[in-house]
Amino acid sequence: MSILKKIAGKISRLFKRRSNISLGFYGPPNAGKTSLANKICEDWLGESMGEVSPIPHETRHVMFKEKVEIENNGKKLTFKLVDTPGITTRIDYEDFIKYGLKKKEAQKRAKEATEGIIESIKWIEDMQAVVVVLDASKNPYSQVNITIIGNLAARKIPVLIVANKMDLRKADIKKVEAAFPEYKVVGISARTGKNIDKFYEALFKLVK
Repeated sequence: MSILKKIAGKISRLFKRRSNISLGFYGPPNAGKTSLANKICEDWLGESMGEVSPIPHETRHVMFKEKVEIENNGKKLTFKLVDTPGITTRIDYEDFIKYGLKKKEAQKRAKEATEGIIESIKWIEDMQAVVVVLDASKNPYSQVNITIIGNLAARKIPVLIVANKMDLRKADIKKVEAAFPEYKVVGISARTGKNIDKFYEALFKLVK
């Protein structure tokens, strides 16, 4: 094989990787992963990705969209957008009853949520970059957050941390930045679209 063909092959493989990057959304339940995924899909595809609910674990199965193309400053990237169920260390069906679910429905939801966590962890191996979505109004120093980010660091997967729900009064991006100083943190509101442009800019830098 000639040197030119080898170079062309490397460029082709590089372009292929950059043109269909597996981008995973990880984080605890109800942090806003699906809301952010929906915002991206609505901005660039004109459609939503999944349902959102105040009840934890609305997303209980991995969902994905192929070929989500975004543009920033004249540059384009195409992603396989992967929205994962929220990861937690404890699931109790009685917690769902507090939201008005019947016992049988709550037990079913708890079972599916547990299976969803296992599925989320399995999918980490397929990710080329990950957006960790955290609720900026809650304590970032939770065991779940530390475990998720530690797991990604061990695999050397590029990580962008999103401090979501900045529209809430208790939101504090400084606490998130202090908890994970080695990572880029972007404060947004997936619900209102606040700072979404800064998120897109950070996303391009993440996979440059």
